[in-house]
Amino acid sequence: MFDAQSSRITVFQIHEWIHERSHLPEQDVRIIQTDGPRRRVYIKLATSEQSFAVVQKTSGNVEYRHDNGELFTVQIELAGLGTRRIRIANLPPEVPDRAIRNKLSIYDGVKEIREETLPRAYRYPVSNGTRIAVTRLK
Repeated sequence: MFDAQSSRITVFQIHEWIHERSHLPEQDVRIIQTDGPRRRVYIKLATSEQSFAVVQKTSGNVEYRHDNGELFTVQIELAGLGTRRIRIANLPPEVPDRAIRNKLSIYDGVKEIREETLPRAYRYPVSNGTRIAVTRLK
């Protein structure tokens, strides 16, 4: 988690910073997902042991120095599973919610499914083709 008070950084800068600080081999990094509004970056590594090692090695904190010299602490922690909102984009309206429930049943069941709609500011505040499924990941 990047400090909310720090300046924004680009995805490219995040990738370079991860490499410089962790020296993780490319084949060990499975996914890097950014959540800009919440100032978070999620990294999935090949094994959970690697994730634990990164947290232990950093003691949960790593510094990030911006190009302008600002220095901020980035909090490193393991992300839990628990309840998650899964956005499923570009679904045709003909796909029934029960099909989504069936596919996501491998987790701990879907608690809720709702359609995302365009804001009232638009002439047609209708579904935008994205559904949000709330589920508990095991």
